[in-house]
Amino acid sequence: MGKGLEATDHRHSVQSVSRAMMLLETLAEDGAGWRLKDLARRSGLSPSTVHRLLTTLEQRRFVQFDSQNALWSVGRQAFSVGSAYGRRQNLLAPALPILRDLRDQTHETANLGVFEDRSITVIGQVESREIMRAITRLGGAVPLVGSAMGKAVLASLPDEALEVLVSRKDLRAMTPHSIVAMEQLRTRLVQVRADGFAVDDEEHHSGLRCVASPVVNHLGDVVGAISVSGLAIRLTPTRIAATGALTAQAGRRLSSLFSSSADASGAPFPAAWKPPSSDERTVRHLSE
Repeated sequence: MGKGLEATDHRHSVQSVSRAMMLLETLAEDGAGWRLKDLARRSGLSPSTVHRLLTTLEQRRFVQFDSQNALWSVGRQAFSVGSAYGRRQNLLAPALPILRDLRDQTHETANLGVFEDRSITVIGQVESREIMRAITRLGGAVPLVGSAMGKAVLASLPDEALEVLVSRKDLRAMTPHSIVAMEQLRTRLVQVRADGFAVDDEEHHSGLRCVASPVVNHLGDVVGAISVSGLAIRLTPTRIAATGALTAQAGRRLSSLFSSSADASGAPFPAAWKPPSSDERTVRHLSE
């Protein structure tokens, strides 16, 4: 009997942690804050459960409550914990001056993404000074196929990476310009290698364009990408080549810094992509 109660308590604890993390992820989607009833509707949980989880997170300062407007939002402890990811990668600090230069040269938003575990996470950004500008949420993931960062990374990997990293669900139409076939993607990657930069030509969001270049570590392994994003009406096709050249230059500068600052451990940056084992391939195939 005792073991059964212990197992039940463990399941409840794990479920509570999972639900709390889901609420944090939802809160991060909108910095303006969420009302309790909206969080409950979005999460599928009862208002009483959501309130209990939020008050627990509030005690640890992972969320905060604006009593005047009755809004819940992400707290400072969540920022502190999340920023440790960027510090761990040793990518953000040396990248910021380069991102600022790139923003000033192009007048558009400059971004830094890290490639890890089949996805790219935006960990750094220097916003454009234009009133209307393209912004990607820090901590947000960008698609491998539909983004310039993703194509910059894919073009830097061996051909076998495509079969492992890109699935049918990645080749879907987000806009009329989206890449929807593997051969179309292969052709685009050939162009990326020739140009030295990748382009998202309104493929992920209509009205937005992005140009990106890969970032490599001291071993020459791709670890992420640096990009420029802007409104399509400003980042016009005639500006793509010049913007791409500046972005590629920024990528080389950052890669050069990493090459010259590797610490004694020899692995201060994200691990390079490696082909998965046959068991991992089977699991991925069955999950698609």
